[in-house]
Amino acid sequence: MRILEVANDKKLQKEFLEFPVKLYAQDTNWIRPLDQDIENTFNPAKNKHFNHGECIRWILQSDKGETIGRVAAFINHETAKNEEQPTGGMGFFECIENQDAAFLLFDTCKEWLANRGMEAMDGPINFGERDSFWGLMIKGWNHEPTYKMPWTKQYYIQYFEDYGFKDYFQQYVYSAGILTSKTTQSVMDKAYRVFANPDITFKHIKKRELPQFGEDFRTIYNEAWAKFPGVKAMTEEQGQSLVAQMKPIIDEQLIWFAYDGDRPIAFFIVIPDLNQIVKHLNGKFGIWEKIKFMLLLWKGVVTRTCGLIFGVVPDYQGKGVESAIAMKLRLEGIKDPFFQYETIDMNWVGDFNPKMNRFVSQLGTTLDKQYITYRYLFDREKPFKRCPRVG
Repeated sequence: MRILEVANDKKLQKEFLEFPVKLYAQDTNWIRPLDQDIENTFNPAKNKHFNHGECIRWILQSDKGETIGRVAAFINHETAKNEEQPTGGMGFFECIENQDAAFLLFDTCKEWLANRGMEAMDGPINFGERDSFWGLMIKGWNHEPTYKMPWTKQYYIQYFEDYGFKDYFQQYVYSAGILTSKTTQSVMDKAYRVFANPDITFKHIKKRELPQFGEDFRTIYNEAWAKFPGVKAMTEEQGQSLVAQMKPIIDEQLIWFAYDGDRPIAFFIVIPDLNQIVKHLNGKFGIWEKIKFMLLLWKGVVTRTCGLIFGVVPDYQGKGVESAIAMKLRLEGIKDPFFQYETIDMNWVGDFNPKMNRFVSQLGTTLDKQYITYRYLFDREKPFKRCPRVG
């Protein structure tokens, strides 16, 4: 076996993208990601994390020259220096069912990271935000993945754990019927108490007012989320950039904000699950695929949604605002005869956040998909610590 750095080699870049197509050919629920979503991760002009980080990727070939695996390693120097031990990442791991091949890919990442001063590696993760290509699937193969969520082979679990990776934290995906799930009575009671408060109002996003909603999102996010492990406060520029990137896929009726007077206090960011269209594009997004995308979107083939992120500022948590904003989406959908969406996947609920898990489970959801983010300590004698809980 031999490891080859992909770098700027067009042929190897294609191998990196095409290998999973062969690997998952018999997995009917696997959806090929868009090539551009993968390639943009490794493009310094597209990925802002190169501003304070570096990455590399490889493919693994057999002695006969056949591609049998791939992997990437990366360092975010800003977050690595804040860890108890400097920690890098590995991800985009794919491999045939061969432990020697898997371990060689792990060893390659470990050596590259150790040579740059890292003392641990997390994986499989993304060289970017946590909402994309993050974690190893341990439950959910009977469901299609939502957009940019990982899909991995079941035998990978044994490879990661036999190599020495430990469960750093888990991420859950809860699913529910938007209009049909049975919310608990306590959630409904809390929601209606909030609805009765004339000071609390709810607004769905409006594309013509995106700059203001972008600033409201940033305000809530910095109060509600910047306290979590590995999450940094968002700048005004980042907030505006985020809503601008989301604009093409925003459905105004799906994204809700809550206000006390003029103060933004909560958001519930839900988008259509683009994977219901992406699965028809074979990884491509050229001019013909874009036309096909728009036609399928117009035909209403997207019936599944993704709950990307949910946030309530700390002094309003536990007061029913979270219940009310979740109920608002459902109640408005029930009233709208043209509401096309049937289900919602509440993506990326970390096990380190017990309050959120408890709340989401009260919304009539089922735990359909589950992922692990592993950590591997290079010093095998050092005690392992799981990600600290919040709350």
